[in-house]
Amino acid sequence: MKILGIETSCDETSVAIVENGRKVLANVIYSQIPLHAKTGGVVPEVAAREHVLKMIPVLDEALIKAKCDWDDIDAIAITHGPGLISSLIIGTQTANVISFVKNKILIPVQHIVGHIYSNWLYGADDNEITDEISFPALILTVSGGHNDMILMSGHHKFKVLGETLDDAAGEAFDKVARILGLGYPGGPAISKMAVNGDSARFKLPRSFLEKDSLNFSFSGLKTAVIREIRKYVTENGMKDESELDEQFIADMAASFQEAVSDVFVYKVLEALKQNPKVKEVMFAGGVSANTRIRSAITEALPLDVKFRFPKSISYCTDNAAMIAAAGYSLFKLHPKRYKPSTNIVPTTSFEIY
Repeated sequence: MKILGIETSCDETSVAIVENGRKVLANVIYSQIPLHAKTGGVVPEVAAREHVLKMIPVLDEALIKAKCDWDDIDAIAITHGPGLISSLIIGTQTANVISFVKNKILIPVQHIVGHIYSNWLYGADDNEITDEISFPALILTVSGGHNDMILMSGHHKFKVLGETLDDAAGEAFDKVARILGLGYPGGPAISKMAVNGDSARFKLPRSFLEKDSLNFSFSGLKTAVIREIRKYVTENGMKDESELDEQFIADMAASFQEAVSDVFVYKVLEALKQNPKVKEVMFAGGVSANTRIRSAITEALPLDVKFRFPKSISYCTDNAAMIAAAGYSLFKLHPKRYKPSTNIVPTTSFEIY
């Protein structure tokens, strides 16, 4: 079964074609990063206009790359939320029209659920993956707009154990990178700078919250970084942050990244303690591309617990292949629920069904 996925929740216009929920035949992503780097973050109206301009070219490219025509496509999976409402409208209306014109089954997918299913994907040129994910599994999703600790007892059977109370980690990465003058997006920039930094130089706080809490909070860490930077600027008679030396920036990037890693390690281990039947942990979302956080969790996990994360960086960030994968498993669970021309309406709700 071939499903065409469409993802436009923020600033990536993406169309993918995935076979049987795992094999990625095409995953075309048009990123708006160069455009939004000028403003240091995503401007919703600008993002929506770019989706309008790029949707048809990206759609055509995906079909060509997958060597498919519309007769080969069995269904369309579309991100219906959460996200920027103006961006979601472009994707959902595109899917609605295609579904009506081509008489294709339409499957709405929750964006965070899509990230979870990125762990099922492999490329058309890769060896087929035959290992099955063991349930119950613990899912850590980390992105610019959300952090969630989720217990997954089966396909699309989710229990949210914890979530972000203020700034999500990805958002904190962006804000700290902006203050350090590293540009946008912040995650890759901080990760690259941290390689040459001393992660022990700055004693930044770790917000573990209450003893048994699996929620997340990164606003205090972000504020602590800002205070350290302003203190350094004042003590060294600098005009502002633009005069920071490269070693200070590298050390702060490394210290910040280590503080975030420590929180995630602590929360994962606490979640495993509370759910002893779990033998598999999955990492998903844009921040799952961070190699330091990956290695920190890998080193901390018990030997009998498997750690899984997306096999390609392109599956970590927002992409349509993950939406198609989630759509496939939804259809397999409820084949009579999804029909053509159902008029999918976008939503900003973070509720995981």
